[in-house]
Amino acid sequence: MEAKGRCARGFEAVQQAFEAIFDDPQERGAGLCVQVGGETVVDLWAGVADLEGQKPWERDTLVNTYCAIKPFTAVAALMLVEEGKLELDAPVARYWPEFAQGGKEHITLRQVMSHTSGIPALRLPNRTPIMYGWDDMVEIMAAEPLWWQPGTDLGYGALTYGWIIGELIRRVDGRDPCAFIAENISQPHELEVHMGVADEHFHRIAHFDRAEGRTGDQYALDLREVIVNQPEHVATLAFTNPGVCPKATHDPRWWRYRQPGVNGHGTAHGLAGFYSALLAGQLIGSELLSEFTREHSNSMDRTLLRPMRYGLGCMMEQPADPAASNCMGPNTFGHVGLGGPVSFADPERDVTFGFVTTTMGSHVLMDPRARQLATLAYAAL
Repeated sequence: MEAKGRCARGFEAVQQAFEAIFDDPQERGAGLCVQVGGETVVDLWAGVADLEGQKPWERDTLVNTYCAIKPFTAVAALMLVEEGKLELDAPVARYWPEFAQGGKEHITLRQVMSHTSGIPALRLPNRTPIMYGWDDMVEIMAAEPLWWQPGTDLGYGALTYGWIIGELIRRVDGRDPCAFIAENISQPHELEVHMGVADEHFHRIAHFDRAEGRTGDQYALDLREVIVNQPEHVATLAFTNPGVCPKATHDPRWWRYRQPGVNGHGTAHGLAGFYSALLAGQLIGSELLSEFTREHSNSMDRTLLRPMRYGLGCMMEQPADPAASNCMGPNTFGHVGLGGPVSFADPERDVTFGFVTTTMGSHVLMDPRARQLATLAYAAL
């Protein structure tokens, strides 16, 4: 399939590989953006945005990106640290007193951002019926007891991250956290990344769904085995309570949903542009950027069930897991969304990368499609 957009000289192999993705009849639509020094060298899109194959994918087509938006939320919190409204090592309960329930009085913002808070999931009962009510969910979040003592172990907070950091932003700034992110990050830098899509933009949203026959790597298979067979395991509950399966992404309530840890809709150039603005010092100063990209945790993750390495709200290269590599430099940082979407930056080469897709694979971290594209982009530099 021939892609639309543009590709700078020297990056032709990237375009060829992007177009070759669509040799698989399950692939419907995708977008790719690579920027170097803030300048776009690859901006491609192809395919269709609907299930019936009638609606062409456009440059401004929005698609579900799941957790790829977590670094936006982290940077929003760091903006408030820079303003003196939050402190990384202050207890969350200083700003949100109700959060101290269940032994959580000593959890810090830094621990939440580096996934060492000891509160990566909500226990049963199932919270899916009330997941769209922010006040309901933060009340539940405040009452939830610890799984383990803060700072003693690593567990990715797939959903809890968004409620905790989002509520902190709301408490100290007064704005809805997704409004804060839109007004301070996305809109000023013209980034097509939305956390809660306005109704007038619903027509731009692509249909996101799972592909058949894709198994993922062994870590993904092991995680799926736990989710299917151990309903009260912390890993199961981190991803299913409430449920955020692909079917949920077809619901207008999901499109409107303002959960700044798990629910983004965006474009490849919006995601790559975020990291370009970050590297250019346009979002936070150099001191906090260094904190954001410094290793804060590195061990076997009890919810992802694989070795993970985190900064402050970003995933970092993990040498112990080459299959999850961003395929660029050793100091690469960024974030995936479940099943394919990903964006990251390589500060040594001043390169940023964004990939979005309608066709959800089974890899929990770096999808093979994005791995090949990133490898070829790096070779072209």
